[in-house]
Amino acid sequence: MGLFDFVADIGRKVFNKPEEASKAVTEHLAEDNPGVQDVNVVVENGTATISGVASSAAAVEKAVLMAGNIAGINNVNIDGVEIANGEQVAGEDEFYVIEKGDTLWKIAEKAYGNGAKYTAIVEANKEVIKDADKIFPGQKIRIPKSL
Repeated sequence: MGLFDFVADIGRKVFNKPEEASKAVTEHLAEDNPGVQDVNVVVENGTATISGVASSAAAVEKAVLMAGNIAGINNVNIDGVEIANGEQVAGEDEFYVIEKGDTLWKIAEKAYGNGAKYTAIVEANKEVIKDADKIFPGQKIRIPKSL
């Protein structure tokens, strides 16, 4: 399925030492589980390898973003994830890297021509955007194509 790149030195800090990373990232995904059963993450040299059974391609994409937006993670590998319904990852949604000066309103204006539709972006990223006013440069999010 693939390897996704992230900026390692930004994001939410969930572990302090490399030996804590696998357990901490697995627990982080389990807290707001996006739909991956038996989720397990092994972190080695900044790469988080996720395994489990996902309910959909969207669930896999959410898990990728949850793991990748953690400080200390520079790659997410999903080769160990099976999608229960046979979907393929790389669905209709696209990934977007937040830039300095971006707001969700501005992103929605670019994506949909209407800034008020930023709520669709928040909803699609509720696992990684806990507060619509708190996004940061380098953070990766999903931009849903179908509203």
